[in-house]
Amino acid sequence: MILYSISTAYNRGILSLFLGLSLCCAGCDEIWNDPNPANQTNEVIMYTDFSERPKFLDPAKSYAAAESRFIGQIYEPPLQYHYLLRPYQLEPLLATQMPSMSYYDAHNVLLAENAEPTQIAYTVYEITIKPGVLYQNHPAFSKNAQGEFLYHQLSQQQLHHVQEINDFPIQQTREVTADDFAYQIKRLAQPALNSPILGLMSKHIVGLDEFSQILFADFNHLPEKMREMGYMDLRPYTFPGVEVVDKYTYRIKVIGKYPQFPYWLAMNFFAPMPWEAEQFYAQEGLIKKNIILDWYPVGTGPYVLAVNNPNRQMVLARNPNFRAEYYPTEGMPEDVDVGLLAPAGKRLPFLDKIVFNLEKESIPRWTKFLQGYYDLSSVGSDNFQQAMVINNNSASLAPELKNKGIKVYSTISESIFYWGFNMLDPVVGGYEDKNRALRQALAIAMDTEEFIAIFLNEQGIAAQGPIPPGIEGYQSGKEGVNPYVYTWKDNQPLRLPLEHARELLAQAGYPDGRDAQTGEQLVLHYDVITTGDPVEKARFAWMQKQLNKLNIDLNIRATDTNRFREKMSTGYAQIFSWGWSADYPDPENFLFLLYGPNSRVGTEGVNSANYQNPVYDKLYEQLQNLDAGPQKDQIITQMLAIIRADSPWVWGFYPQAYSLAQVWNGALKPNEVASNTYKYYTIDAQTRATLRKQWNRPILWPLLLAVLGMLLLCLPMAVVYWRKNKQVHHLRVKEE
Repeated sequence: MILYSISTAYNRGILSLFLGLSLCCAGCDEIWNDPNPANQTNEVIMYTDFSERPKFLDPAKSYAAAESRFIGQIYEPPLQYHYLLRPYQLEPLLATQMPSMSYYDAHNVLLAENAEPTQIAYTVYEITIKPGVLYQNHPAFSKNAQGEFLYHQLSQQQLHHVQEINDFPIQQTREVTADDFAYQIKRLAQPALNSPILGLMSKHIVGLDEFSQILFADFNHLPEKMREMGYMDLRPYTFPGVEVVDKYTYRIKVIGKYPQFPYWLAMNFFAPMPWEAEQFYAQEGLIKKNIILDWYPVGTGPYVLAVNNPNRQMVLARNPNFRAEYYPTEGMPEDVDVGLLAPAGKRLPFLDKIVFNLEKESIPRWTKFLQGYYDLSSVGSDNFQQAMVINNNSASLAPELKNKGIKVYSTISESIFYWGFNMLDPVVGGYEDKNRALRQALAIAMDTEEFIAIFLNEQGIAAQGPIPPGIEGYQSGKEGVNPYVYTWKDNQPLRLPLEHARELLAQAGYPDGRDAQTGEQLVLHYDVITTGDPVEKARFAWMQKQLNKLNIDLNIRATDTNRFREKMSTGYAQIFSWGWSADYPDPENFLFLLYGPNSRVGTEGVNSANYQNPVYDKLYEQLQNLDAGPQKDQIITQMLAIIRADSPWVWGFYPQAYSLAQVWNGALKPNEVASNTYKYYTIDAQTRATLRKQWNRPILWPLLLAVLGMLLLCLPMAVVYWRKNKQVHHLRVKEE
């Protein structure tokens, strides 16, 4: 009986183990570690990540790229950039057509279309919007049968069960009107919002500066509770810069001729805002629960913010009220892979949801992309070695990624990073020939190509001036070379030799890097923000090495952000590094970085080098008034010649961006200026599901070996135990 029990138990144990292994094997088709919940609704969902918590989701306040990823899908301005055409072209979005322009003189007399810019005192842009455009469903619009708002005067009882915007049972919509666009422009001057473009737009939109002063005075006279909530009803206010003509038409009056203004109409600052939303959110009970416009936006775009949990996940869901809009049928080059889906002419958007998961660390983000849990990935310094292969100074996709069908997209960013000289500094500044010679010598010594190779993994192009590729005025080839730093040889730019830099240094009064009068070694200072990153030390050492080529000592004056900004504002910095990304694809948006009146010192402008050249400034003022064409190109060429000779910058580089897409993505085209591109994305969800299972099958053979090993270890003990019990059994039989 004892023997039977032991054998039975052992056999049952073996049976149980093998049964468990069988069940595990049966479940091999399922993904065990899928971070995304199972989709039971057949929705087409894109999975991506974000690393920076959005601070503002109000289109009057937000000016950050991390926020535009969300805002651009929710809000819609009058214009947008064509998704496929290059160079970038504006096209109507909520407008029925491109805005019409009328010119007026100082007496408000209409001028001809070809009027001289000097005659034009005002430009009036007339914009007609599409009828029938609806806002997303929202409690701010909800009314009862008598037309009274249901939630504009919430009681404590109504608020008791409200924790988020979706807790309101009735959510309605209404049509967008021209008044909503005018209301948003007035919001740019609302004191409590602190719109980042108020200062700039006050220089262009007629009466906006005076209007902001009126609002500021009135805001300070509001009851304290209203000021704390930051609410002003702007409907009663008017100012001459904005006029509502009828339900679907409004006008914006701009000072002088400003051809770049339509680019601003493609930014979220000019998206419509319903007054009902502001009044709804200006309730103390909602504010205490953080139910505010910055947290729950109200737009007309293809998506609504369904989940706002910036500590874990943000989710955009399809807007059921979104009108009919279609993927473009022109502009797709033959060399662009259309992927698994052919979207041309189909209705937008294609995705039902976009799930953004918070990923603060680069390694988990990259691992999840390789497992297929993320559909897209950027390529940065942290994953470049795994993603790309460098051959002959060019990057290509790593073979293991190519074998998985992953696609790589590359584009030159509409931005520039540079090293600047403070032109107010007595050593590196100034406009005499010797001052120019010093800066030109330093520009030759600082090997930008080497910097790109070492610190950017070849992800960049050495800049020849402030205007990046893809922007009007950029010149490639021999015509675009900066002759003070490069020569043209073998059909490519070649950096001038160090001997030439040493000659320039002697002309500047520093032969062999020493002051010709005192004999002391030249010491320069590099003012820079430090974060303690080890890579910074390598960059600082590289900078010192470049100037050491000329026997110049470089002192690194690393400091925190506040101290650095103070140095820049007071003109105390000497050499610094800076960058700029395009607000809009126009050369004016880069050339204004060296416009004298925009100097950092005195005006806190964007001219961080404090560069002043009256000829350049005059040409820039002419450029502002010119439409694209030969005359504008000629002026740009003249301006580039001036600043290349003066060398207020070491021109640095234009960054090159790489992005990766899984094989199940449809056609993608990198877009450096538009923020509303998710509506064009396509996903083959079935292919994704199949490949995810293949890539993430559980590896069970180690588990099987471990179980068999345990059984083998247990078998001798079972045999010994069986033998002892058998002997006891025989003894008992004999005794009986």
